[in-house]
Amino acid sequence: MHSVLNSNFHSPVKFEMIILRSNVRGTLRFALTFFLVTAALAGRVIAQEQASPPGEPSQPDRKTSQPNSPPATAEKDNALDSSLRIGEGDLLEFNVYNVPELSTKTRIGSSGDAYLPLIDYVHVAGLTVEEAQAVIEKRLSDGGFVKDPHVTLFVDQFASQGVSLLGEVSRPGVYPALGQQRLFDVISAAGGLTDKAGRSVTITHRNLPDKPAVVELAPHIADNPDSNVQVYPGDTVIVRKADIVYVVGDVARPSGFLMDRGGLTVLQAVALAGGTTQTSKLNGAKIIRKTNGGVSETPIEIKRILDAKAPDVAMRADDILFVPSSARKAIGRRSIDTAIQMATAVSIIAVPRP
Repeated sequence: MHSVLNSNFHSPVKFEMIILRSNVRGTLRFALTFFLVTAALAGRVIAQEQASPPGEPSQPDRKTSQPNSPPATAEKDNALDSSLRIGEGDLLEFNVYNVPELSTKTRIGSSGDAYLPLIDYVHVAGLTVEEAQAVIEKRLSDGGFVKDPHVTLFVDQFASQGVSLLGEVSRPGVYPALGQQRLFDVISAAGGLTDKAGRSVTITHRNLPDKPAVVELAPHIADNPDSNVQVYPGDTVIVRKADIVYVVGDVARPSGFLMDRGGLTVLQAVALAGGTTQTSKLNGAKIIRKTNGGVSETPIEIKRILDAKAPDVAMRADDILFVPSSARKAIGRRSIDTAIQMATAVSIIAVPRP
């Protein structure tokens, strides 16, 4: 009786355990089936994307599509190139890793070629150091001279990659342009501007020879940081000479005056020179001007101009206004020569700008 009851009592529990095991197995089978189906679908999608022809993405991004944008190569051609490039006259140091016998130094000839062991002449002018290394490595590999060569180039002397600075600077010449050089750096390396320097600087870039840029300097160049533009290897910088007029003779302060912008009249030039003196012969002044035919003289009656009986006279660049002393009765050729000598000895004064 007890055994029968015990058997009947445990039978429902065993039945529930059997059902539970069956449910677990069914769940595992469903999960495994779902995983396999999902993986198969994902693999089919990837295969379709890989099979699609290049240039035809399955879902093009319209936001980033720019059909009217110019090619990147065109932008690169028009951009200013700040990279240092090998040029004629540069001295290269050539090394091949683990092959010390090939180490040498070579100078680039006028043809732009470098002579290197085993591979003869290689044209490297106009290339960067990295580009030249790749060309030489290919020549060594294709010729069967070195297997998997690793070439290093070092430029001992950049003879062609400097900035040419000309015009009104203390020491015109070619100055290195290593790193990011700016206009003020190059002018400073050349000893600064001369007394006759104008405020206009022309910069011709290597990549844009037909489009020179003009930079206007302030009277004190540090006052205008915007004019401190970047210069690039191969640029040519020309500092223009300022227009100057000279006032010499019987005036308070004989000087030369810069007239970089606009012009000066006779009265303005006399005023800048401190005015005339009590012994000045006002109606005996002359403008001495150099022309293609020689030196010309133009009489100037300063007294009549002061009295508004004659119009003021405009002066040109390099004009010399000579104001004689009333003790002299005439101005001969000797007086003209004296005026020219005076003009070369006077100091140069910049005219204040409005």
